[in-house]
Amino acid sequence: MHITIRQLQIIEAIVQTHSYSLAAERLYMTQPAISMQMKQLEHNIGVKLFERQGKRIVLSSAAHDIYPQIQRLIADYDGLIQDIHDAKDLHKGRIKVSATTTSNHLITQMIAQFAKINKDITVSLKITNRGDLVQQLQNFEPDIVLMGEPPEKLDLLSERLIPNSLVVIADPEHKLVDKKKIPLVQISEEDLILREPGSGTRGAIENHFNQRNVNIKSSLELGSNEAIKHAVSAGLGIGVVSLHSILLELEANKLVILDVADFPINTYWHIVKRKGKHLHPAAKEFQDFILKEAVLYMDSYKQFID
Repeated sequence: MHITIRQLQIIEAIVQTHSYSLAAERLYMTQPAISMQMKQLEHNIGVKLFERQGKRIVLSSAAHDIYPQIQRLIADYDGLIQDIHDAKDLHKGRIKVSATTTSNHLITQMIAQFAKINKDITVSLKITNRGDLVQQLQNFEPDIVLMGEPPEKLDLLSERLIPNSLVVIADPEHKLVDKKKIPLVQISEEDLILREPGSGTRGAIENHFNQRNVNIKSSLELGSNEAIKHAVSAGLGIGVVSLHSILLELEANKLVILDVADFPINTYWHIVKRKGKHLHPAAKEFQDFILKEAVLYMDSYKQFID
């Protein structure tokens, strides 16, 4: 039985695009060449790989079981090629990093510090929501992911990094600013500005309120911490955001943290990668840098929650 890396790459491209023609464009091949390669492979292995659902091309039920192994083989091959390119100089390379939107402030600072001492390593950063991060991990796309609680169903390797404290914020003129130990029920009755359903932050907030038998309802849902900060500053309500994301606003007295009972919500950020994902030397160096430097960032915000 003969299977080529190119054939595995074609399978991956079809799975991701649901189209022979789009897969051909992605791989700079012709559609007939794609079709021929797949027919030849199916003949060699005796397994039907794809079936049509309407206009979409999807994996057959038989191919679903072997696709994770195909992804691992492609990831290992890509890692090997990268290592060959980097073999002459371990301080060169390109790193693919993805991070949740709540960690934008933290990860960009870390990348900036890393870049100062590793000028020949390029870091490609994607900031997105939890759902997209999970999809990227499924596809073995990023080298390293910075996110909240890792999903349990994926075959992942993760390491707890630093606390991610979620706090209730308001503009300095809000009526609750001078109140102490504000009951959670009272917070639920305010105009709440929260992240969109499906985000990791929204999930943590909903779990926190549900565990205390307090109903939560948002008056406004936004797609980023930055949008929530602007809305709160404009007096549209109070919000719940990651403490790391508001340090500058706190120092400038543009936002304040409300003293709310059962807050902050203390979650953690994790460094995550797909098990079987090979880290080339530059990516390994970046991972080690994050683990060593993360504790230094904790001192910058402890004063706001102690």
